[in-house]
Amino acid sequence: MPIIKSAIKRAKQTIKRRERNVGIKRDIKEATKAFLAKPTAEGLSAAHSEIDTAVKKKLLKKNTAARRKAQLSKAAKAAGVKLATSKKVTTKTAAAKPVAKKAVAKVATKPVAVKKAVVKKVAPVKKAVAKTLAAKKPVAKIVTK
Repeated sequence: MPIIKSAIKRAKQTIKRRERNVGIKRDIKEATKAFLAKPTAEGLSAAHSEIDTAVKKKLLKKNTAARRKAQLSKAAKAAGVKLATSKKVTTKTAAAKPVAKKAVAKVATKPVAVKKAVVKKVAPVKKAVAKTLAAKKPVAKIVTK
């Protein structure tokens, strides 16, 4: 058992992290087993999601996750299951281009406006501080004889 405070704290942190990590890995195994028992698009998506979460938390390396996802996808293909694709908005559409240009124009003009506003607010404060410092002159003078 550690005696030093920092070592005690480190031991407590290790226990918490281990419990969290074991839970995430258990979720991966459960999702994978559930998918392999009954292959569905939702099951495949859930398993992929759990694996991605583990990579984000740095429990699995990227290549390990890629290998596991590939194995799941191979099993899904063999079972005739397709992963449901999410609908994404593409930037190549004609409707999206004018919006992007307007957004860029607004972003380009915004910092200048912010700087002007900050300068307008700071200038009176500087003048007031300068006046108060000028008004405060030493009151008592030391006279030596």
